[in-house]
Formats: sequence, structure tokens, C-alpha cells
Amino acid sequence: MSDKPGPGRPPRKGQFRKGQSGNLKGRPKTTKDPHRSAFDVVTQRTLTVMRNGASREVTMEEALQHRTYQEALKGKRPAQREVLRWIEKRDKYLAKHSKRKPPKPRPFRFSPDPDNADAALLMLGITAPDPGRQEYGADRAQMLLEPWAVQAALSRRRGGRKLTDRDVADIRRCMRDPDSLHWPKGACE
Repeated sequence: MSDKPGPGRPPRKGQFRKGQSGNLKGRPKTTKDPHRSAFDVVTQRTLTVMRNGASREVTMEEALQHRTYQEALKGKRPAQREVLRWIEKRDKYLAKHSKRKPPKPRPFRFSPDPDNADAALLMLGITAPDPGRQEYGADRAQMLLEPWAVQAALSRRRGGRKLTDRDVADIRRCMRDPDSLHWPKGACE
């Protein structure tokens, strides 16, 4: 290694000895917050907002949040994502600092008895008893779908695959009054 001065190598005779400095008070303290950006400085400023004839002082950060919220209500996706992040952050904070205990989970109870579902379908008018099949399975009611329920299901098939002959036969077999149904275009009859 060379002792000659050059870039990054000052002359030795002009350097302080180890442990000795020319500044007796030491390195001056920095006055700037190293973690503070220009954006943080701007968001700390205040604005005077007039609303319904009354003026109010708000920080720039509050004004930006209000603007983001308004854009989210208008349907802008980035603003909606930001508002959802705010809600998530708030929920986490409330969960962490809440004095109330979270509600105990309630057990999910269901009945393995299919007659309960059958009774509900009958009550809602989605199905009707099948008089032609009452002798089959006396332990459980035999039912047929009402035409309005089948029509509603068929009208929701936007862009679905075309109905095959077997699909049409199954639908006709399982519904009451299949001739009253308006079949979608392209359905085989």
C-alpha cells in the first residue's frame, strides 16, 4: 500500500492522531429528523375549510383522507383499497386495545334430517308434493320443483354451457308443469 496522497487518501502529516480531534465539542448534533420526509412536512400543515358557512382548521392529512374517501365512494378502486386498509388497521387497533372480550363463537347446529329442508322448500313455495310418487318412500315426501323456481334458475345461466338432451329430460322429470317453462335459446326440446 502506498503512503502517497491521492483520492480518498489525505496526507498523513495533516491528519489528527488516533483519539484526538480538532473539534473539542465533538460532532455537532443534527437538527433534522432523519425519518421525516418532505411529504410528512406537508401533511402537518393546516388548511381552513368552509363548510355550511362555518370555517374549520384541518390538517392536510385529514383533507387527503377525506378526498380519498370521496373517491372511494365514487368507485375508484385504488381509493377503495386504501379505505379498506384503514378499516383493517382500525379493527386491529380496536381488537388490541379493547377492554371487552370478543364474543364467544356459537356452535353451528344443523339437523341431519332432510325433512327439515323439505318442509322449508314447501313453505317457501319452491317445491310442491308429487302426487304420482306418493307410494315411493313413504318415509320421505316426494316433491317437484315449481316452474317459477326452475325459470329463475335457467335465467341466471348467462354464458353457461348449452343444455343437453339429458339436462332437459332431468329438468322436465323434476318439475311440476314442465310445459309452462320458457326454455333458453339453444336448449334442445
